[in-house]
Amino acid sequence: MFDAQMDAVFTAMNRLGYGDVAITIGESGWPSAGDPGQLGVNIEDAESYNGNLIRHVTSGNGTPLMPNRTFETYVFSLFNENLKPGPTAERNFGLFRPDFTPVYNAGVLRGGSQGGGPMPAPISAFKWCVAKGGASDESLQANIDYACSTSGIDCGPIQAGGACFLPNTVRAHANYAMNAYFQFAGRHDFDCDFDKTGVVTTANPNYVMFN
Repeated sequence: MFDAQMDAVFTAMNRLGYGDVAITIGESGWPSAGDPGQLGVNIEDAESYNGNLIRHVTSGNGTPLMPNRTFETYVFSLFNENLKPGPTAERNFGLFRPDFTPVYNAGVLRGGSQGGGPMPAPISAFKWCVAKGGASDESLQANIDYACSTSGIDCGPIQAGGACFLPNTVRAHANYAMNAYFQFAGRHDFDCDFDKTGVVTTANPNYVMFN
């Protein structure tokens, strides 16, 4: 797909009479974390995409229409943006965390393996907020209402027809909304309090069913 896009630009420029213009990739990247239920958004896929991108554009192989070339490429982005509003993925495109620790090695670390691979991360990098067992539906609905009324929190996925609408239970929707707020607010433990009805977990709720 990358080669096809590059060669499409080359073909268009060539038809306009500018076939010798250097082509630069202004922005390309992959998020290393996302909201519950968001597929293909994890450290392994981010490392695979960015690592392969860097190896490809620096290999000198070029593309079918531009062989034996390298391409100036800008990876989006250098740092995760923990204060950026919006979905979790929007804050996790970086190769590094805001505290300068690497999220993973895409092959750009000095003295590191050029093969890439996930980097050891502090446990705080893998935290989610979910509803405590025994919390009442009334309390959890209040948590949903609060989280979803916060500017910057997108609760569209738990609305009818949304990607995370099913299972259609107050607890499942509360897990989404509470975690969305927790991630948005900065992943501090106190951001998951919700009047003592929330709990921070290091078990990814994408793969664990909380009852």
